Amino acid sequence: MKITTKGQVTIPVEVRERLGLLPNTEVEFVVEDGHAVLRKLRRSQRRGAKVVAHLRGRGTVPMTTDEILALTRGE
Repeated sequence: MKITTKGQVTIPVEVRERLGLLPNTEVEFVVEDGHAVLRKLRRSQRRGAKVVAHLRGRGTVPMTTDEILALTRGE
């Protein structure tokens, strides 16, 4: 197997099936003891969790939860 000029490789179907790597599955490469290891990302590492972590603590308006809920409900 060769790496393309874009740095891509094709994961063999046997490996994808064994690891449950479906289309759009997020994976990561890590280096362990001088070897590249492909890992399927856990749910906590997926996009939604990353977005929440990125936005956490970004609120700048000093409102209580009740005040925010009243605004969203049109009260």
